[in-house]
Amino acid sequence: MVTGPRDLGVGGDELDQLIVRQRDYFAARGEAVEWKTRGHDRPADLTDRLRAAGFVPEKQETVLIGLAKEVATPPVLPGGVALRQVTADADMHRIAAMQSAVWGQDFSWLGDDLIGRVSAAPDAIAVMVAEADGEVVCAAWLVFYPGTEFAALWGGSTLPAWQGRGIYRSLVAARAELATARGAKFLQVDASDDSAPILRRLGFRAVTTTTPYVWSPSHR
Repeated sequence: MVTGPRDLGVGGDELDQLIVRQRDYFAARGEAVEWKTRGHDRPADLTDRLRAAGFVPEKQETVLIGLAKEVATPPVLPGGVALRQVTADADMHRIAAMQSAVWGQDFSWLGDDLIGRVSAAPDAIAVMVAEADGEVVCAAWLVFYPGTEFAALWGGSTLPAWQGRGIYRSLVAARAELATARGAKFLQVDASDDSAPILRRLGFRAVTTTTPYVWSPSHR
């Protein structure tokens, strides 16, 4: 993933060259890359230049901020569902399989990504699953940003048969408890249209939007 400050400090040809350098770095590795843009980014023509370099926009999301302490309420789960924090490689692959089932796409890369992040910086990420009869029905993770008062909520996909039963909301609450225990004051979420209403009801407020621009070898 590529991300940066609100103003990259370059424009015109310099910005084009910056974009191409990032794209070509991942192209040489045979990997896709996501450039995360936000609604307040500068320069204003950043997204036009990303498109010109072969990046394709995905669905816009809403960036929401909430107070961790206010969200850290006891989770309320449906019968037969339990939450668990996980670190084992096998659990990360189970999460990837669940994501693949939810979205109908190959998310096998996610297992390796989570394994790598937990291995490299175990104190910077907390991965949680909701399980029923030994099956992962939802998974989400909490990412800490040392030196700031923020932690970020990621994931939250739920198997269709288990949607609408409070599991996503329970994982938000459980992660908020972890964030509060670690001294994080604020929670940040890049929310889909499905999860944004739930988060707003929990007190989160919208501050901007974000749109991923993705380049992959298949876009050539």
